[in-house]
Amino acid sequence: MRNDQPNLIVDLTLQFALNIIDYCELLESNKKYVIARQLLKSGTSIGANVREAQNAESKADFIHKLKIAAKEADETEYWLILCEKSKNYPLNDNLTTELKSIIKVLSKIISSSKK
Repeated sequence: MRNDQPNLIVDLTLQFALNIIDYCELLESNKKYVIARQLLKSGTSIGANVREAQNAESKADFIHKLKIAAKEADETEYWLILCEKSKNYPLNDNLTTELKSIIKVLSKIISSSKK
C-alpha cells in the first residue's frame, strides 16, 4: 500500500524527470532528436519505476523495481556522457550531479532492503 508521506527518492526522481524533460526540449530545439528521445525515455523511466516500487506486492518486488530504476539511471548516465563528450551539444552539468545522487540513494535503498 502506498504511503503519501514525504519520500526522498520519489521527490528526487520526479524533479530529475522534470529537468530531463527541459533538457530534452533544448536538445530537440537544436535538432538532436535521436539522443533527446533516448534520454527522455530513460531519464523519466527512473522515477516511474521508483513510483511503481512504492506499490510493490512484496519486498522482492520492491527490490526488483528499484533495480530496474537503477538500470535506467545507468542508461541515462550513458546518454548524458555522450552529450557531454560530443561537440555541438549543450551541456547541463546539474543533471549529472543530480543523477549521481539518485544512483547513490537507489544503491543504499537496495542494499539495505536486502538485509
